[in-house]
Amino acid sequence: MILTTPRLRLRPWRDDDRAAFAALTADPEVMRDLGGPLDRAGSDAKLDLYREAYDRNGFCRWAVESLSGEVLGYAGIMPLGADHPLGPAVEIGWRLARHAWGHGYATEAAAAALQDGFDRLGSPEILAYTAPDNRRSQAVMARLSLRREPARDFTATYDGTPWHGLVWVARQPAVR
Repeated sequence: MILTTPRLRLRPWRDDDRAAFAALTADPEVMRDLGGPLDRAGSDAKLDLYREAYDRNGFCRWAVESLSGEVLGYAGIMPLGADHPLGPAVEIGWRLARHAWGHGYATEAAAAALQDGFDRLGSPEILAYTAPDNRRSQAVMARLSLRREPARDFTATYDGTPWHGLVWVARQPAVR
């Protein structure tokens, strides 16, 4: 399964993507919003989680690559479990290498992942959340026309540190 946009390909992860994924997850600025950078073991475990999600569900955080094949980061939907503060749901997220910021890639990739989630998977709604100070992700959510739902905001503890998530929602477009 590959999703293609005018400038990007979203595809399942391969073993040969591990170095690019590790570089992405090791960058402190890229990883600033939740937990900080990952070491190689943590990065490999996260990539394995995405690969397992694809094998189990047919969707995941896709590798986002340029049409020339450079891995720029990831975007896609993942299931949230019953133990998540938002409960069982489908959530979209993205993360791009710093050199890929400011080109509209996150919006382009996330729009393709949302469309796939609605069309192929039939999800009635897809959630997105981010930290209050993550203005870049909030701007992507606005460009995607996600609706802010403050009543669903939550606080969770990650590695002993409280984290506040602001929630946006995309809903399945009405059939005409």
